[in-house]
Amino acid sequence: MTTQAAIPLEARLKAEAIRLGFADCRVTRADAAPETAGRLRQWLDEGRHGDMLWMEERAGQRGSPTGLWPEVRSVIMLGMSYAPARDPLALADVPDRGRISVYAQGQDYHDIVKKALKALARWLVDAAPCELKVFVDTAPVMEKPLAAAAGLGWQGKHTNLVSRDHGSWLLLGAIYTTLDLTPDPPSRDTCGSCTACQDACPTNAFPAPYRLDARRCISYLTIEHKGPIPEEFRAGIGNRIYGCDDCLAVCPWNKFADAASANRAFLGRAELAAPALADILALDDPSFREVFAGSPIKRIGRNRMVRNAAIAAGNSGDAAFADVLGRLAGDEDPVVAEAAGWALRRLNPRSG
Repeated sequence: MTTQAAIPLEARLKAEAIRLGFADCRVTRADAAPETAGRLRQWLDEGRHGDMLWMEERAGQRGSPTGLWPEVRSVIMLGMSYAPARDPLALADVPDRGRISVYAQGQDYHDIVKKALKALARWLVDAAPCELKVFVDTAPVMEKPLAAAAGLGWQGKHTNLVSRDHGSWLLLGAIYTTLDLTPDPPSRDTCGSCTACQDACPTNAFPAPYRLDARRCISYLTIEHKGPIPEEFRAGIGNRIYGCDDCLAVCPWNKFADAASANRAFLGRAELAAPALADILALDDPSFREVFAGSPIKRIGRNRMVRNAAIAAGNSGDAAFADVLGRLAGDEDPVVAEAAGWALRRLNPRSG
């Protein structure tokens, strides 16, 4: 009979990660992706990060795990599945409804992934005393290159991680540790000649395969960008009001993704699966907070969400939105007011 002590720590770690709700767990060395810092620096120097100034402010720490924590020896990369049960593109032709990125339709992934990471970290410290740190998205950590180095998947031509088993639908978390763990082999890029993700982008956010210009990306424009969305991208936004799944959804590797493996915390709330634009446009700050409590959407605030919905309404071709847009054209937030005025002119060009 095999005792637990006879089983390698890495194998026990991975089994515990699965028990805690992760879909996959792999290990890499802290120095396994040395090219990351240079690629990040080039991307920043080209200004492709837009107004995400936090990317630049901590670039030195972001470029390598040891830049953030010199004592780190190994990086444990984890993926939690949010594979959708429905086609993320199904609402593309339903103009009076808003499209919300799949990952944001359920509970806030920051909370769900971090809770599981902390539980796994406690298990690891008990199993092999060490120092460690856990990270989910908000720290200066380059999760995708590290995940690729660990063998969790590879960075596709859309720059997102692609897994053989889970497609494009993994939320990533990281544990930095002082332990010397046996690393897993890196993944091999198997995008081949496929350009589906590049071809699907409505705003041409990919200047080349494996290169992203965030300033043109709908996820950046609807979530990170605080000011008026440049007019050249507004028609391409369509009815997307928070994020965009198009480049992920068309990836052929998603045929291996199983919605049954998704963490149930990310199951979409009914009111966020296909929200009526009219309801979003009617939100004031208290009602926005109530609707999006416990959702990652809450962090962008009412004004950005209503700005996005106004642009979607302008793209709808539906004159029924004119009344609410007329009221929003006088909104106290100038960005909302400008978006509403643009939408009114788009619905009725002669009014401008």
